[in-house]
Amino acid sequence: MARATILLGNIRRIIKLYDSMLKPICDRYELSPIETTIISFLYNNPGKDTAADIVELRMLSKSNVSPAVESLIQKSLLFRRQDTADRRRIHLSLTPKAEPITREIEQVRKSFHEQIFRGFSSEEESILAQFHKRIEENTKFRLPIQKGAPADV
Repeated sequence: MARATILLGNIRRIIKLYDSMLKPICDRYELSPIETTIISFLYNNPGKDTAADIVELRMLSKSNVSPAVESLIQKSLLFRRQDTADRRRIHLSLTPKAEPITREIEQVRKSFHEQIFRGFSSEEESILAQFHKRIEENTKFRLPIQKGAPADV
């Protein structure tokens, strides 16, 4: 089988596994998968707290992120505040009501990590992280810029 086929298959399998592990959280808290992704992103990326950050770094469409953010605000899981220096920038923050969700997401993240790296030594994980970084560098500037997504500068 071609290396590209194996790589793409593994990527899809990894995503499906993670999504399936998050599904009980989505169901329990009546969240869509993208809402759960946004909560997880804001929890795990301090300082990256705008919808534009989510769109850019998670490679999601603005047309999916915006309504999900609005829904999370309506559910009192997020609040927004205007940037003091640039009134056009809106910062998003998790509310205390999101804390049980972030705890469960963190448990899923740890379990997910344990499952996909079962049998790997610390050194092998480190080497894989280096390979992923190189793949990221090789692909980062090859993608066309999505409409509405900020360009890498």
